[in-house]
Parts: sequence; C-alpha cells; structure tokens
Amino acid sequence: MSVRRVMGTEIEYGISVQGQPLANPMVASSQVVNAYASATVKARRARWDFEEESPLRDARGFDMSRQVADASQLTDEDLGLANVILTNGARLYVDHAHPEYSTPEVVTPLDIVRWDKGGEQVMYDAALRAAQLPGGPQIVLYKNNTDGKGASYGAHENYLMRRSTPFGDIVKHLTPFFVSRQVVCGAGRVGIGQDGRDVGYQLSQRADFFEVEVGLETTLKRPIINTRDEPHADPDTYRRLHVIIGDANLAEISTYLKVGTTSLVLAMIEDGFITRDLGVDSPVSSLRAVSHDPTLQHRLTLRDGRTLTAVQLQMEYLELARKYVDSRLGADADDQTLDVLDRWESVLDRLERDPMLCAQELDWVAKLKLLEQYRQRDGLDWDDAKLHLIDLQYADIRPEKGLYHRLAQAGRITRLLDSASVDAAMVDPPEETRAYFRGRCLEKFAADVAAASWDSVIFDLPGRESLQRVPTIDPLRGSKAHVGDLIDRCETAEALFTALTR
Repeated sequence: MSVRRVMGTEIEYGISVQGQPLANPMVASSQVVNAYASATVKARRARWDFEEESPLRDARGFDMSRQVADASQLTDEDLGLANVILTNGARLYVDHAHPEYSTPEVVTPLDIVRWDKGGEQVMYDAALRAAQLPGGPQIVLYKNNTDGKGASYGAHENYLMRRSTPFGDIVKHLTPFFVSRQVVCGAGRVGIGQDGRDVGYQLSQRADFFEVEVGLETTLKRPIINTRDEPHADPDTYRRLHVIIGDANLAEISTYLKVGTTSLVLAMIEDGFITRDLGVDSPVSSLRAVSHDPTLQHRLTLRDGRTLTAVQLQMEYLELARKYVDSRLGADADDQTLDVLDRWESVLDRLERDPMLCAQELDWVAKLKLLEQYRQRDGLDWDDAKLHLIDLQYADIRPEKGLYHRLAQAGRITRLLDSASVDAAMVDPPEETRAYFRGRCLEKFAADVAAASWDSVIFDLPGRESLQRVPTIDPLRGSKAHVGDLIDRCETAEALFTALTR
C-alpha cells in the first residue's frame, strides 16, 4: 500500500576500448571487473553460488526446456567469467559482452537511486583501475541501452510481489502502465528503429527492441511483461517480477519515479484495487509509437474506446494511486510515498503543458534540450552524425566527459542525493534487508566466505570437512536490526556460524 517493497536493479553498461574498435568486449568487460576485484576484494574472492537459480521457470506454470532456450537465458551456468560480490551486497560481473552491476536488495525508491548511483561510481572506478594495469587499455563505459548498430543491452528492475497475486492480473494492469511510463523514465535516443538509422528523436532507448507482449526471453523476442519465475526468496510467499522494459537512467528523479510509481501500481494490483480496464490496443506498436513522438501528442486507443495520450494514461494511474494511498493509509502515509505521488503529479502536469519544463528532472527531456541547443547553434539536421555522438556522450560515466555529469555539475539537473551518500553506497550495504548480512560477512570474514548469492552465504570454516551454507531465503531477515550486533560481537566466522545455528 506504499512505495516500500523489496526491489533492486541490474544495469549492463555499454563498453568501448579507445583506439581499438575490434577489441573483444567480453575480454574488456572481464578486465574491468577483475581490476576492481583485485583492488577491493579482501583475502579471498567468494564465488557466485548458482545452485538455487532457475532462469527457465515460467510464471505461466511451466519450465522451458534447456534444449530450446537461447544461451543468453542460461544464467544459472558458471561460464568462468569475472564475477564479484561486493561489501555493499551488490554483484559486479560480466554478462556476456557487458560488465553488469546488480544493486543489493533495498526497500525504498530513494535507496534504489542511492545504490544504483553507487554502482555508477563502482563502474567508473573499475574502468580507471583497468587502465592503470600494465598494458591496460583505456576503457570507456556508457550507461545506455544500445550501441546504435542494432544491439541492445538491459536495464532491469526486480520487485518482490505476493505469490498469491494472479499473474494474469499483473499482465492486464501493468502492460498499459509500461507502454506509457516512458514519458517519465525514458532515457532518450537519437534515431528510430533498432539500428537507429531512421531520422528522429525518441523517448526510450529500448522501445524499438520489444516484439511481443508476454514471454520468458530477455534478449530475443523481448516481451513487455517478462515471465521469469525466479524469486530468490521463499517461492511459496513471493514471486520476483523481472522487468526488462526500462531504460538505464542517469537522472536521479527519472530512476526514483520509475521504481516508485511501479511499486505503487504493483501494490494496487496485489490488493485488487484496479477494477477498470486501462488496456491499450496493440501494446507493442503502441509502445513504439509513444516513444517516437517527443511532442507527447500521440493518442493511444484504449480497449474501452477512449483515446488518451501516454501522459493522460499515466494520469489515470496517478489518480488511482492517490485514491489507493488515501483509502489504505490516510494520514499514516509515509513521506516517501507522498513524495513519489507529488513528484509524479508535478512531472505529468508539466509534460502535458510543455515537456521542456522537465529538463532538470527527466533524462529524455534533458538530452533533447541539449541536442536542440547544438542543432540551433550549428544548424544540424536530425540525420547529422554529430547528434549521435552527443547522445552517446550524454551516457559517458566519466565525470569530466559525460554530458549528463556536466549538466549536473552546472546545477542543470536536480539531484536527490549528495556525493557522500553515493560514495558510502559503494562499500556499505543497505540496513533493512538480507544484503546487510551478505555485505558485512564479506567485509569482516572475507577469508572464510567461499560463495554467496541472493539467498545464501556459504562459509569454508577451519576444521570442517564440508562447506557450511547459511540460507537467507527471507529478504527482510539478515538486516542490521537482526544481525548487526551479532556480527559486531563475533571475532571469527566460526563464532558467527555457531551463534546462528545454535
């Protein structure tokens, strides 16, 4: 009934080796991850525990056969690629041709922003460290979603939901929300079509890469609603909604509203609060049509016969969310839930009047304003290659080079966090979830942690013949309140394990 729930993000970063256009991106990604691990991981590098993963389980009630699955779906196989678990509870690893950062589990939208921004700093630091190695290449990382040549890479969100919620209800009520939410959280892109060769500017980096409404795949036949049923928690209680349709955002308010509004809509779906059908005709083509119209005038045809713009459809969800929070929480609504509602309303109101009024808050608008300034100054048409370079430079995570960072440094982007808070998120775990236990164990007992995953920490303890697994199947246990004092008191991993299993 609020924005609070267990959630996290996973961002694959674009990668380029300067002066080496034919460089192997998998090798370069491994250099980035390994350089960071060598400089920051203590004593022993814990491996990732794949035992409890089940990427081919479908929420519609079946398991896809491994024989027909694309290789990219087999995320439960240890391919020997660089893979590091950090003291902040996050995972830094190579996902095929990209370095990827998965935030630790958190419970608020603002914490998503904090640990997501911490991940940007981790990636920047990792690229610097890779370049400092003997013979190390100059590697540049981009927080974007396409190479402009027809390839796309993900910015995924994960939300724990009640297992009792019918999956059909999720599909019905979430699909129109996802079709329209890009007006708030699109990252902006020069070019139309998967390879970007058609002239124009669009709201989303990812919209052109979606081909079906519902499905299990994430790299082929991408669906608006992904059906992977891999909760990383008690499967009788939870499902993990794996959202693959979002863009990689740099603007903090875009990220904040992306996860905050989605969490509210999921709460309404769980409680059966949405009774009207907001479904849109032809969701896949509608998704692209909304993205291709930065004037925000494209009208969606709803199944009830109405026609609304994407902004107006978002306003329908906002109206429902306000009524929902008022009816369920009233005066007890928490500050962050109220803030998400207020910012959502403010952004939608200004988008309807003039999108440029949101240039300090939303990525796609900030980028468009910047591009229009270059176009006017230099007389550039939308097919000019310089605009594609500006688009790419916006996503460059180097503070001295990236155009987003230069806008933020100039006070032209509104921030929610200070730099000290982001720096702390690079090393400190969140305190309200099991990520606290995972991160503190890696910080204090690194030499004795053999492996870890979202739902376990595995110790290799002196004098014991076998490895000792501590399950962390409840995402809300293992928090600072549960184990903080215990970890502080225990001088050894053996003492901690004994206390936990006594």
